[in-house]
Amino acid sequence: MTNNDGCIFCKISSGKIPASKVLESDNFFVILDISPKITGHSLVISKDHYVNILDLPEVLGGELLKVIKMVSSLRLSEGASGINVVVNNGESAGQVVPHLHIHIIPRWKLEPGKDGELVLEEVMSGK
Repeated sequence: MTNNDGCIFCKISSGKIPASKVLESDNFFVILDISPKITGHSLVISKDHYVNILDLPEVLGGELLKVIKMVSSLRLSEGASGINVVVNNGESAGQVVPHLHIHIIPRWKLEPGKDGELVLEEVMSGK
């Protein structure tokens, strides 16, 4: 496993920092976002350290898509009416942690925990 000692997601992946994993595959795991945009906001994270999705070997693309679909299906079964799948590549694009992760943000007809609309700029900012 490729690891970066200073990376928080690598520390979670290796078990140095405990986290409740929602789902796990051979090369990816899913956790709830520590600062969710909305209830159910999850992160699909690579176990190996890749800076962003453009660094991911193509051979792992199918597995990543499968995990994204599984998490999205789970959120839809919980009553979400839609899903935002967000990838920020690079700091200028809003990527806060330089380790491949995909935001799965369920959308609800009545957005729990939010006053008003969750706007695209908020979803894309990573803040």
